[in-house]
Formats: sequence, structure tokens, C-alpha cells
Amino acid sequence: MRPIRLALLCAALLAVSVTVTPLPLTAQVAAPGTVATPADHARLVVLFSEWRAFVQPAIIDGIPDYSAAAMARKAAALPAWRARLAAIDRTGWSAPAQGDYRLIEAEMNGFDFYLRILRPWARDPGFYQNLFGEQSDVPAHEGPSAQPNIDLFAYRWPLSRADDAKLARAIATIPASLAAAKVNLAGSNAHDLWAYGDRAFREQSGVLADLAAGTLKMRTIDGQTPATMTGASPALLAAIADAKAATDAFAAWVAAEAPRRTGPSGIGKANYDWYMRHVTLNPYDWDQQRLLLQRELDRALASLRIEELRNRALPPIVEISDPAAYRAMAEAKTRKFNDFLVAAGLMPDTPYYRAAMLAQTSDYVPPAERNFFFHGTALDPLPLLSHSSHWIELARLQHEPHPSPIRDTPPLFNIFADRSEGFATAMEELLMQAGLYDDIPHGREIVWIMLANRAARGLASLDVQANAIDLAQAGRRHAEWTPRYWSDPESKLVGFEQLLYLRQPGYGPSYIVGKLQLDHLLALASHEAEAKHQPFVLRDAWARIIAAGIVPPALIEAEMFARP
Repeated sequence: MRPIRLALLCAALLAVSVTVTPLPLTAQVAAPGTVATPADHARLVVLFSEWRAFVQPAIIDGIPDYSAAAMARKAAALPAWRARLAAIDRTGWSAPAQGDYRLIEAEMNGFDFYLRILRPWARDPGFYQNLFGEQSDVPAHEGPSAQPNIDLFAYRWPLSRADDAKLARAIATIPASLAAAKVNLAGSNAHDLWAYGDRAFREQSGVLADLAAGTLKMRTIDGQTPATMTGASPALLAAIADAKAATDAFAAWVAAEAPRRTGPSGIGKANYDWYMRHVTLNPYDWDQQRLLLQRELDRALASLRIEELRNRALPPIVEISDPAAYRAMAEAKTRKFNDFLVAAGLMPDTPYYRAAMLAQTSDYVPPAERNFFFHGTALDPLPLLSHSSHWIELARLQHEPHPSPIRDTPPLFNIFADRSEGFATAMEELLMQAGLYDDIPHGREIVWIMLANRAARGLASLDVQANAIDLAQAGRRHAEWTPRYWSDPESKLVGFEQLLYLRQPGYGPSYIVGKLQLDHLLALASHEAEAKHQPFVLRDAWARIIAAGIVPPALIEAEMFARP
């Protein structure tokens, strides 16, 4: 998560038919609008900065304090924060300023929910994995994790002396943090969180081992970045060794404890509905989401079979098995993708956007090593690349600060999921319908398969949250409804996805319900243009949507159409 820039905060205080119209490759999407800053908005910015400091755990001797007493103190203080927020006079505020207020209100509701219901520090062993080797393709880490995170990808390698010492100090806290975790988790009885909980620490152990060996390669916005250990200090190497030993021991402890933890892990439908309404600002409750996801699964499977019928006389896609030849093909596809986005007006023609996508170009994966996504990229990299438009968002965060400091850092508690995962999923079908696959019809089939997979796994995750099925059953259902046997219920990927969706309510369905909310925004923009007797221009509607930042679609709708 990016820190709030002090300069931005100070500045804010002082400021008290759908047709893709081709553009020249040098054309730019309209710049984001500015957020109105009425008098009391400056108070909101100050509150936001102080709020973000409050939600962080107290650090005692370098160790985050997630004890029952510490979290009880946080809960006792929360009403005062709500009162401070409510005391801010919003009379006459613009829709974007109101949106900033609602975003902070949603974060406060999210912290309330974490304190009362989710309680990951007391229920979820995986919460204590806090070292990460890869940058996520969304604005913050997926799912809850103990703060402060140790993000290896955020360092410049090889390390400077200062960064070497900083990283050594951070990694040296892992053994004590895991020891404290055993105390904090003593009362947890959430079986699935324990049965699958050791996986996170086996992954963390592997990252530490690779780091020590100098073989760690990290996915970042710049592509695969090696963690070069040239000149690493003895203190850093010792900290890594101690952290790995503690991580291995913790993984073994979680696995040994799992059979004794026999209770349900889902939060239940009523709690799920509250979280959707008050935290993610999602308009759909559990029952509505289940209906919508089932409809998308049905539509995806029916559309796939019709697409196969349409393409029945065409030769199949021939896999490229030579790694060098595959890479050359994938790079050409990425260049085509970038050109298509620019021509459609969905991406400005700037070097950092193009570089962010080029850095995510696929490499060849042998058949024996393929998971669901690699089955698709083996045939055509474009469908997954469309979803990887996530990285355009990250490039925007890095290079184009949002006018509002409140939106220049990702929302807490995965409030970004509908916006980030949903819009990335929407790009797959949006670009397909706009013509990206006109010269490769079989590529359209992959888009429908990916949509079916996302709907199937989201449906399974809903039933897990309702405690109707367990994670093992969810994985089987997830795979059973994914076409062409591309999904293996025993695979690392399926296990990771279903565990994430259990740990973070709403994340599994967000790919679909967020996509549907983007459809709704485009429909409203289309209707608005018709009502004004104006042509609908997709690039203009898209620029308005993107200008709001990475916030729940409900806030984007309120700002685009000036609704309270």
C-alpha cells in the first residue's frame, strides 16, 4: 500500500450505439477532473491521515500488537472516530467530495466489521504471513495480513547499506510475530482457515529460501525483477535464516492444530450482506449475487458452445512449444493489445502505460506445469492480458497522483475489489466485443471459458461463506464447472483462490458483480447521451469512469450522474 504523500496532504489543506471510435495512436484520454474542496473538506483530509495511522497496530519492540487487549482498545476508540467524521459539515459539497466522505465512512465500517466479525488476527493463521516476494496486480495485498507488510518487491536490488539494514530489522521481527500469533489464535476454531492455513507459510518459507540463495525473482510493475543478494550483510542473512526456521515451525504447528479446530469458517449470510452494504458499498446481497453469478455462468457456457459452433470449420489454434518463438509471439500480441487500447481510447499513449503491459508479457509454460490460466495463454495470451489491464491502474497510481489525497492511496479492507477485479474482468469481454479477436475467432472461446471459471469459483465461495460447503467441496465445484478440464481441484491455484475468498468476504464474487456494475455505468452513460440527443462515445464515458479513481462503483455512479 502506498503511503500518503505529505505534500499532497498539505496541498489539500491549502486548497481549502456503442461504437469504438478509432483515435490516432497519439491521442490521449481526457484528464481526470478535480475534486471540489469546500471548506470542511480540509478537515476530512486531516481526519483521513490520522485515521490511517489509528488503524495500524501498535508496534512494541518492533512487533505488531494484535493481542486481545490491544484490539479491544481499538474497538473502544472507534465510536470517537465515527463521531469526528459525523461532525464534519458537508452542506453544499460536490459529489466527489461526498464520495471522499463515504469512502472514509466505509473504511470505518470495515474496521468495525473486522473487529466484530472477521477478526483475522484471532481466527486466521494466514493473517500472519507478512512477507511477500511479488507485487499484487491490485492496489494492495489481496486479503487481510498483519502490518507492517515486508514487501521485497518494493526494495531496489542490490540493496544499499541502509536498505540492507532496514530489511534485516524487518525480517528479524518474524519469529517474535509468529510466537505472538500462537497466543492470539488460541481461541480460533475456524476449521478451513486452519486446514489450509499452513500453505501461506510454506510459500513464505520458499520466498525466504530463494531470497537467501539469491534466486528470488519477483513480479512487479517492471516485470520479473531479481532480488540480487550481492553484498548482503551477515545480519540480513542471519535474519533470513531465523525467519525461515520460525516460518517452517509455524507451518508445522498450524498443520498439527488443524484437526482440533472443527468449527465453521464462513461469516454467514447476514454478516455477508452487512459487509456488502456498509463496507464495499455493493448494491447486491448474498442471494442477489448468487442469482447474478449463476446467470453469468449460464451465459458464459452457452456462449462458449455457440462460439464453438461458429468456429467449427476453422483450423484450431496451434500451440507454440518453442519458448523463444512463444515469447516473440506473446510480445507481438502485447504490442497489438496496447495499440488496440490506445486506438479505442481506453488507454493514453504514454510510455509508462505501454511499459506496464509489456512487462506482463507471457512466457511459455510446459503442459505439465500449467494451471487454469496457463492453459489459456498457451493458446492465446490476449484474454489474460486483457485482465492484466490491472497494471495500467498501478501505473496510473505511480505516475498520476489523484487530485484527492484520500484516493491517492488504495482503500483499506479490500474495498477496491469490485472496482479492480470487476473492471479487469469486464475488459476481457469488452475488448472481445470491440473487435480484439476479429482475426483470431478461437480467442473468443477462451474469453468465455475465463468468464465461466470466474463465475463458478465465485458461486462456490458464496456457499463457503454461508457455511453450506467447505473449501474442499468448493474447489471441486469450482473445477467441475470450468470448461475443458482446465481447472484442477487439487491444484495450488484453486486452493489459493478459494482460501482467499474465504478469508476476504466478497472477493470471489467481485470479478462478476464488479463487471456487472461497470456494465451498468456504461448503460447509464449511454442513456444519458441519448437523453441529451448526443452520440455515445465510449472513450469519453471511460475517461469519466476512470477519473473517479479506485473506489467502489457505487461512488463512481454517484459522481458521474450527480446522485446523493
